Amino acid sequence: MTVCVVTDRRQLSPDARTARDEVMALTRWLEDAVPAGIDLIQLRERDLPVRLLAEAARAVRRLAEGSSTRVVVNDRADVAVAAGCDGVHLRGDGPDVARMRALAPEGRRNGSWMVGRSVHSGSEARTHGEAHYLLFGAVFPSGPKPGRGLEALRDVVASTQAPVLAIGGLTAARAAACVAAGAAGVAAIGLFLPPGRAEGALGLAAGAAAIRRAIDGAANGYHT
Repeated sequence: MTVCVVTDRRQLSPDARTARDEVMALTRWLEDAVPAGIDLIQLRERDLPVRLLAEAARAVRRLAEGSSTRVVVNDRADVAVAAGCDGVHLRGDGPDVARMRALAPEGRRNGSWMVGRSVHSGSEARTHGEAHYLLFGAVFPSGPKPGRGLEALRDVVASTQAPVLAIGGLTAARAAACVAAGAAGVAAIGLFLPPGRAEGALGLAAGAAAIRRAIDGAANGYHT
């Protein structure tokens, strides 16, 4: 079961004065990701200047070095390659997965270069099933995004052989419900933010622990 943290530096550090300050806060926050048992870090900072995004990617890759935690960069395969990250995550309107697979750097052409993709329906999941994983959401209401629901998640899972990660409005209990619906894991932004930064935010360590407890509890027939 994969636990993925998706970054949002603006929610993390709303009082930061500069983009560089935001990147520094992001890096400090992610120091807890590996000890917390986070499996995948998705750097979702599309509007960062390329130089700062590359700095952030290199710093986060160093934090994960020697661990099982993997790091992907949203949209910018060039930045991911230059920073030595594990792959790229594509938006729903992004380029073909096969095209991004072909960009695997030397030393990662053995299949260790990851290409993930966001999808919003079963038909999209069928189209992009060659991805290493698919990110589906929002499953539950999340900010302005209405929830697509667990039935839609089940449809996506049934439409592809690729592992599906659920995202959107997640709490620990909702994460357990997503896994019960067939998801191979979950991804979240707000849940992993420091307490007080978003409704229901628990921090990286407490958030990951709560998710795993809830999923283990549901599997064993009791609730946490």
